[in-house]
Amino acid sequence: MAGAKTLDNLFKVDPPAAAKKVREMMYNIFFVEDHALHFYFLGGPDFVVGPTAPKGERNILGVLGKVGLEIGKEVIGLRKQMRDLMVSVMGKAIHPVFGLPGGISKPIKKDEQQKFIDAANHAVEFGEFTLKIFNDIVLKNEQYVETILSDAYTHKTYYMGLVDENNQLNFYDGKLRIVNPDGEEFAKFTGSEYVEHLSEHVEPWSYIKFLFLKNVGWNGFEDGKDSGVYAVAPLARLNVSDGMPTPKAHAAYEQYFETLGGKPVHQTLATHWARVIEMVYAAERFLELATDEETFSPDVRTIPTETPEKGVGVIEAPRGTLFHHYETDENGIITAANLLVATQNNAARIAMSVDKSARALIKDGKIDDGILNLVEMAFRAYDPCHGCATHSLPGQMPLAVRIYDSAHKLLRELKQN
Repeated sequence: MAGAKTLDNLFKVDPPAAAKKVREMMYNIFFVEDHALHFYFLGGPDFVVGPTAPKGERNILGVLGKVGLEIGKEVIGLRKQMRDLMVSVMGKAIHPVFGLPGGISKPIKKDEQQKFIDAANHAVEFGEFTLKIFNDIVLKNEQYVETILSDAYTHKTYYMGLVDENNQLNFYDGKLRIVNPDGEEFAKFTGSEYVEHLSEHVEPWSYIKFLFLKNVGWNGFEDGKDSGVYAVAPLARLNVSDGMPTPKAHAAYEQYFETLGGKPVHQTLATHWARVIEMVYAAERFLELATDEETFSPDVRTIPTETPEKGVGVIEAPRGTLFHHYETDENGIITAANLLVATQNNAARIAMSVDKSARALIKDGKIDDGILNLVEMAFRAYDPCHGCATHSLPGQMPLAVRIYDSAHKLLRELKQN
């Protein structure tokens, strides 16, 4: 979707309203499915099953053991329903092929509208149900809430995300808004202006380029207003928004900030709650667009006539803000490309989170699977993709953890792959 929007910008063409609405509707369907995947399969098991539960239980099977097989069938069924819709319109659920400069490859037929409305109502019910699970299992567990609020998982940084004209959340379009650690607006700009606000820092020990705020500067892996480190993704998106544009999600948004002590929320593990609230919003927005007659108009393409030169597209991926920047010759052949993915935006804060949680949780060099998982939770909340961030896909995650004492004497080393 970021690529499709970049091509619109590159060819200086504005898609018809129906094309934009179909794109946004399909994108919100994707968000429902992706956030459900993370909550039930990837990040949620830490809370539903327990952060120190045996490794073999901290997965979807452990979740099903807690919430029941019927709920498991519902989770799998909802994801299948959303993915089937994506395939029917976009060709593929992963890397869809329907986006074109100036629109999409085909309209959705009017006689299919009810199918989308029914699926949207199902998604709204599922989002509300997931929110209830989070309330019942996580928020009513004092130990979990203490873990979320603990200093080990807290960083006071800047935050960035897309907002609409009312400073409310939007995944598909809008302006980038940045707030400082006190929640005050620091900057607001279009995607094409990203080079004026963001820059990249390189460390010798990582293939990831660490993004930072150019107008603050790189001052190391530090918190606070004097550090250019910022965060993206669900936690950040709620922090930069003045509210949610749909009613059920907005009610959950207000409960979120009231429970966690106001804006902005700096607790990394609160990202899981924010993700569920976003799932509710995505489902409600899906329903709004499914009931909009214009979404099913046959007018879905404006043919480009301009000579391409440079294009920038920005979108909110589930993991955070995603930029695509292409430059071409007069024939539209790409001569330069730059991708700034969500994990790069978050990379500095992720490194800080791992470091801080490890220092807080590992005592006297003693560790076990439970302690290691609590450290992993510090980065799992971001849902990072290091294949994306390094532009590499090795198919494994080689990892070495070295534990030192205060005299920098190596106490223990753990290796994987």
